[in-house]
Amino acid sequence: MISRSAQRLLLLLFLGFFAGSYPDLQAQTPTPPPQPTPVTAPAAPVAPTAPIAPKAPTAPKAATVSNPPGPLVNLQIGNGNERQNLSTSIQIVIVMTLLTLAPSLIMLMTSFTRIVIVLGFVRTALGVPSAPANQLLIGISLFITFFIMTPVWNQIQEKAITPYMAEQINSNEAMDLAIEPLRTFMLRQTRPSEVDFFLDLAGMGRTEVKDLPMRVVLPAFVISELRTSFQMGFLIFIPFLVIDFLVASTLMSMGMMMMPPTMVALPLKLLLFVLVDGWQLVIRSLIQSFG
Repeated sequence: MISRSAQRLLLLLFLGFFAGSYPDLQAQTPTPPPQPTPVTAPAAPVAPTAPIAPKAPTAPKAATVSNPPGPLVNLQIGNGNERQNLSTSIQIVIVMTLLTLAPSLIMLMTSFTRIVIVLGFVRTALGVPSAPANQLLIGISLFITFFIMTPVWNQIQEKAITPYMAEQINSNEAMDLAIEPLRTFMLRQTRPSEVDFFLDLAGMGRTEVKDLPMRVVLPAFVISELRTSFQMGFLIFIPFLVIDFLVASTLMSMGMMMMPPTMVALPLKLLLFVLVDGWQLVIRSLIQSFG
C-alpha cells in the first residue's frame, strides 16, 4: 500500500506535468462582460439657414518682383568730398584712354620723334641696316627722351600732380596746369611758320600764344620735328657720302670695277665713326638741339 504522503507527491507531479504540456489550460484572468451602450434621445432638428450671397470678384493684385537673394555690392571710388571733380565713370574712361594713347603721346609730344629719326639716319649712313637693332635704337631714344624731358615732368609734378593729390585743386584745373609745361616745350621747338600754317587750316586768325589750342600746337610741333630731324640727317650723311665717292673713284681708277664699293667703304666708315667718337657727337648734338 502507498502511503498518503506518496500519493500526494505523485498527484502533484502529475498536475505539474499536465500543466506544462498544455499551457492554454493555465489560469487566465476573466474579462468583464461588455457593457450595453446607452441610448440617447434624438437631437432636435436644425432650422434651415438662408443661403449666403456669393462674394464680388476682387481685382487681381499686381505682381511684385522681389529682390533676388544675395548680398548687395556697392562700389565707390573716393569719399564723395572731392571738389567739383569729374564723375568716377568719366575719370575711369579718361585714364583708360590715356593708357591706350600713352605710346603715341610719348612719341608725338616729347623729343622722341627727333631722336629716333636721327639715330635711324646714322645707322643708314653707316651702311649697316641691322646694327644697332630697332629695339636698341628705341631704347636709347626713350632714355634720352627721359633725360631731356625731366625738367618738364618736374614742373608737371609740382604744379599739377602734387596739388591735386593734396586736394587743393580739382581735376579740371590739374589738367590745365599739366598741359601748360608741355605746351611751352612744344612751342619752343616749333617754327612760327608751322603754327601759322595750321592756324590757317583751322580757320583761325592771329592768336596769342597763350590762347593757342592743342589741336594746333601738337601737329605743328610734329611737322617741325620731322623737318629738323631730316635736316640733321642730311648733315650726318655728308661725310659718309664723301667716303663712298672716294672709294668708288679709287676703285674705278684701279680698274676694279667688279669690286662693290660698299664692301670697301663700310670698314672705312666704321673706322671714321669710331675715331671721331660719333655716338657721343650725335647724342650731344641731339640734346643741345633742344636748348
